[in-house]
Amino acid sequence: MTTAFQGIGIASSCAIALGPAFIDVRGRTVVAPLAILAEQVENELMRLDLAVAAARNALNAVREHIPQHTSIKIAEFIDAHLLMLEDAALIGEVRRIVMEQNCNAEWALQLQRDTLIRVFDAMDDPYLRTRRDDIEHVVNQIQAFLRGDAALSDTKLADLNGCIVVAHDLTPADTIVLRQRGAVAFVTESGGPMSHTAILARSLGVPAVMGIHDITRYLHPQEYLVVDGATGTVLANNDARTLRYFRGCLKKIKTRQRRLRELVTRPSRSRDGVTVSLLANLELPEDVRTAKANGAVGVGLYRTEFLYLNRPDMPNEEEHFATYSAMIAGLNGIPITIRTLDLGVDKQCEAFRNADNNVCNPALGLRAIRLCLKEPDVFRPQLRAILRASALGPVRLMLPLVTNVHELDAVLALLAQLRSQLDREGLRYDAAMPIGAMIEVPAAALCARAIAQRMDFLSIGTNDLIQYTLAIDRLDEAVNYLFNPLHPAILRLVQMVIAAGHALEIPVSMCGEMAGNPRFTRLLLGLGLREFSMQPGALLDVKEIILSANVNELQHRTAQLFAHLDDIEPTQLIDTLNQI
Repeated sequence: MTTAFQGIGIASSCAIALGPAFIDVRGRTVVAPLAILAEQVENELMRLDLAVAAARNALNAVREHIPQHTSIKIAEFIDAHLLMLEDAALIGEVRRIVMEQNCNAEWALQLQRDTLIRVFDAMDDPYLRTRRDDIEHVVNQIQAFLRGDAALSDTKLADLNGCIVVAHDLTPADTIVLRQRGAVAFVTESGGPMSHTAILARSLGVPAVMGIHDITRYLHPQEYLVVDGATGTVLANNDARTLRYFRGCLKKIKTRQRRLRELVTRPSRSRDGVTVSLLANLELPEDVRTAKANGAVGVGLYRTEFLYLNRPDMPNEEEHFATYSAMIAGLNGIPITIRTLDLGVDKQCEAFRNADNNVCNPALGLRAIRLCLKEPDVFRPQLRAILRASALGPVRLMLPLVTNVHELDAVLALLAQLRSQLDREGLRYDAAMPIGAMIEVPAAALCARAIAQRMDFLSIGTNDLIQYTLAIDRLDEAVNYLFNPLHPAILRLVQMVIAAGHALEIPVSMCGEMAGNPRFTRLLLGLGLREFSMQPGALLDVKEIILSANVNELQHRTAQLFAHLDDIEPTQLIDTLNQI
């Protein structure tokens, strides 16, 4: 009889894995308070310092062995934890607690961990809330060395090749080490789609299933497992028929991956001759290589927030300019859309820490274009750098979280001032650089025509549009079942934005996750979308759908279905279009 465990599915480049279980049960020791004498405080502080130093050495050892060809993002996860080991808000406070309460370092570390976790749990931004994992990981690493446990990188894992790692949680360092030693999948009791383990698993092309509570208690070492990262399923105690089925699925996936690689150089054109632009969403200059390798014809969303985070000051104009110049040079003539910073008062940027952080909901507060217009000294250097970069190659500028035309008018006036400055200074820029707006709140979608009259292009950000329209947090397990890209309200808003762009003859793209999901490709084509921007790894899957689609027929059928949208089940809508 087959026993199945269900968890949160994490899609990856290879969604299925089979292999024996490696059960990691480290770090489950309960921390208890222990009073110490005043004369023992110095020795306790020394224990803490030695544990921190050991954790730092272990992280540096992992970082040094990351292969040169690996994505830079992987090293950055390690760097973030190294910075936390130097952070006074963590280590400095733990030392203070030891000295003031005369308690053991383990208990002081646990107290400060709980304080910081409460701060992160109170954040409304779903991405920032998941960063509580960083606190957990760093604290657990230090606790392990206080207990005298060996780092995972120091343990003997000669038999790990081909294994599926099952653990309560995995740090970024653990994930990297385990993959390097041959792990083919990860299953954890905690975490979710935006946890570091999940992000790293996707970067490494490893299937992962997160959030299966107590699974380490129910599985046994070397028990043969099937992990389906696309559906979030873990199967144990499998019979021969089940194993044959999933081995066949894995073989088909690998064959399909080879076939998709053959599509890289093919034009993205439907069966009836409609050309569709496939663009990439990027975060770092190092991502350019992946985008080009998957056939992206441009960058539809370049996020710039990384320039501002985890630093005590603001990036200056020259730092912006150098970064954008490197991106443009790497793209070698491929157009790039640079989004101005989407930074809020709850982000970890020292320059904003004096701002009023007592907001009820940071996701609905001072962020993105609102923050930029309120803090022009922050906004101007970025705008000047983008203008200057536009002289080096095809650049588009995109404004996030627009809600009304007055914000656009203010930005356009500021750009006019900056162009005059650059003229006086004799600095070059593209006077015709396109300027666009992200449509990611219902107000912007409803006013799409008025926004389009002022802009050169529009880009639909479906992640926020869905959440704001349906009033749900997709990472909240209590309500995330309501997160539905096919809700009639969402489809009507998307249709409205695309229609506004067509009416005024300006391009409309989509850069949310919906654009990179092949399940929705035919629907979006039927709605008139001709520019998709997505994570580079999804480009070829979407291209395959486009090459086989009849766009004119899709548009006709979509119009018919929209006449009865409220009466059609979402699955029926998609199934009907996906047969065309």
